[in-house]
Amino acid sequence: MTSVSAGEMFITDLDFCPRCGTVLPLPLSGNYVTCKLCDFKIDVKAFDGIEITTTAEINRPEALLKQAEEADTELIGPTVDRKCTKCGHDEMIYTTRQTRSADEGQTVFFTCPQCRFQEIEYS
Repeated sequence: MTSVSAGEMFITDLDFCPRCGTVLPLPLSGNYVTCKLCDFKIDVKAFDGIEITTTAEINRPEALLKQAEEADTELIGPTVDRKCTKCGHDEMIYTTRQTRSADEGQTVFFTCPQCRFQEIEYS
């Protein structure tokens, strides 16, 4: 079902506020559902007969394994002249991440394209 009337900016499902686009809260009690951002109100009867379902997929092991396998097949990224401490290869691929607070340096992750050995440097 969609909802739109004068003064509203969006043609939306009943899940969203037609004025500001914010997700409307579920109709629990009372006569109206009120948008928490702009105070738009809609009669709770507009929701009669609508079934609301929710699905969440969190940390599915199969998906994580597939991502790991895909990552293992191809190493891409910038390289640096750095000798691998495990196999002695002269070049390593690196990435950087901000793993600590913003006022501290970034963490550099080095991976050897030859043997896949990984080293971490905190700068």
